[in-house]
Amino acid sequence: MLDQFFRIFQGIYTLFTGELVISAARIFLIFLALLLIYLGYKKVLEPMMMIPMGLGMLGVNAGVLMLGASQHGTLFLSPLVSNVDQLMYFLQIDFLQPIYNFTFSNGLIACLVFMGIGSITDIDYFMAKPFMSMVIAIFAELGTIATFPIAAAVGLSLNQAAAIALVGGADGPMVLYGSIMLARDLFVPITIIAYLYLSLTYAGYPYLIKLLIPLKLRKIKMNPAEIHRVPSSQKFAFSIITVTVLSLLFPVAAPLYVSFFLGLAIKEINIKRYVEFLSGPLLYGATFFLAFTLGALLGASTILDPVVLKLLLLGMLALLLSGIGGIIGGLVFYKISRGKFNPIIGIAGVSCIPTTAKVAQHAAQDVNKSNMILPFAMGPNVAGVITTSIITGIYVSAFGTL
Repeated sequence: MLDQFFRIFQGIYTLFTGELVISAARIFLIFLALLLIYLGYKKVLEPMMMIPMGLGMLGVNAGVLMLGASQHGTLFLSPLVSNVDQLMYFLQIDFLQPIYNFTFSNGLIACLVFMGIGSITDIDYFMAKPFMSMVIAIFAELGTIATFPIAAAVGLSLNQAAAIALVGGADGPMVLYGSIMLARDLFVPITIIAYLYLSLTYAGYPYLIKLLIPLKLRKIKMNPAEIHRVPSSQKFAFSIITVTVLSLLFPVAAPLYVSFFLGLAIKEINIKRYVEFLSGPLLYGATFFLAFTLGALLGASTILDPVVLKLLLLGMLALLLSGIGGIIGGLVFYKISRGKFNPIIGIAGVSCIPTTAKVAQHAAQDVNKSNMILPFAMGPNVAGVITTSIITGIYVSAFGTL
């Protein structure tokens, strides 16, 4: 009788009838989800990602029910369904299954986010200072390049190592797309790790800046007169030429290139209705469902896979090395400019648009309230998207599973 009573409250019932390890992991993830929601609410972490992701995690780990006599499951989604009959069943049962299968598993969600990002990206300073921007961005790929051999050395296959190394580029849609092409079996944990860590760049990179850049260098003011407005016609031509060249070189990543530069080209030609759609409903809608679905993918079975601990450590290493590399690039240009360049800008070479550029701006204003380096930081930020996309193309071409 008591058993029948508790069966009514199946989320609690399955905590006591499932494996101890799974139940403990569910409880841990419920509290982690509450923490992420709180940190998003306080704006310590990015609320647009953390609140929907946290709620997805909360729901999928609390809402476990009995499916049949002894099997546990949820009504959210099943990411590894391959049988057609099973897939049709889950498409009619799990409410996020259509979003996952028709936008996640084929990389569409990454492309939609990239279209929106392209439509709000300013490339004036990148085009005004292309050499500086590209060199810093190359330095900031340290984690993307160095993590690959390290990951292979600790037991990951070459395609898995390439997939986790892409976290160092700090470009969420790129990681999502790359992991689908490179390591579909690890797509879920790699993408979740990437987005969790990218939100943590708000909290972690400022300390890295303080650790590696002396106070007097952080106070350096940049000259606004160096920022030259570039005609829209030139920026439009740059978008078309760049997407053509990149697509010719790395066709496997062409959907990402086309998506980003389509948004950028529409912005520069100023098709207002399209710009409003791409930068508003499309970008925020795609970001919302991206975060919510990622949260719903983070069930107990995901974090209990032994390879996840390796991925957690390697993802952290990749972002740390990329941040260090970007700062080294900033210090190099400080020397080249004979003390007229603020090396904080180097962190923006890690291509999380516009997060790392904002991190650079906040770090500069912490020591000099009148300092405005955000326009300068957008140069390496945009260049970082290009360098990360090139490395993604190389990795997918060399190790992809297509």
